Amino acid sequence: MKIFEYRGVEGLVYAEVTKDNNNTGTGEGYVTGTVKPLAGVAEIGKSTDSSSEPHYYDNIPAVIIQSTGADTVTISASAIPLDVLAEITGQTYDPLTGTFIEEEREQKYFAIGYQTKTTDGDIIYVWRLKGSFNIPDQTNQTENEGTDANGQELVYTGISTTHKFTKTSKPAKAVNVNTALDLVAKIDDFFDSVQTPDTITAKA
Repeated sequence: MKIFEYRGVEGLVYAEVTKDNNNTGTGEGYVTGTVKPLAGVAEIGKSTDSSSEPHYYDNIPAVIIQSTGADTVTISASAIPLDVLAEITGQTYDPLTGTFIEEEREQKYFAIGYQTKTTDGDIIYVWRLKGSFNIPDQTNQTENEGTDANGQELVYTGISTTHKFTKTSKPAKAVNVNTALDLVAKIDDFFDSVQTPDTITAKA
């Protein structure tokens, strides 16, 4: 068994999920838009709502009922550009005047991609396939003689797709690929488009 820890994260990108339906086995069930850079990333943490509870029959725990809920992905990032912030939070940006309009939100879903690294130097590519962003807090303070500055923290709530992928016959939340194993046919363009269980192929 190899012992390692995670050390490093970079390359945070996003793409809008424009279609997600239950057209199993077709290319039309899950569709995303153009992949774009989101912000500089300092840290990404993920927690998953899950529960496991035994049910008793004949005075013994005979069955364990398990459930898995949404992922909460916390992203510590640099300050998010106003046009990006408007898009990911379902608000409006006017490019003619450079104005971000804070208003009633439109519900949108996004995929996010990034890469992490282990202490052994192995790189893991990640795409989270469907989720929505909160409106991040923002802190502004007076300048002083020090180096104080503030980024922003995003919370991305990740859920499973509605679409069932051909490879697994199931919906999916995310794909994680260890590039050190060198098993995937196309890895150089992994973040050019959103990758799913059906688009990741093995080398011949």
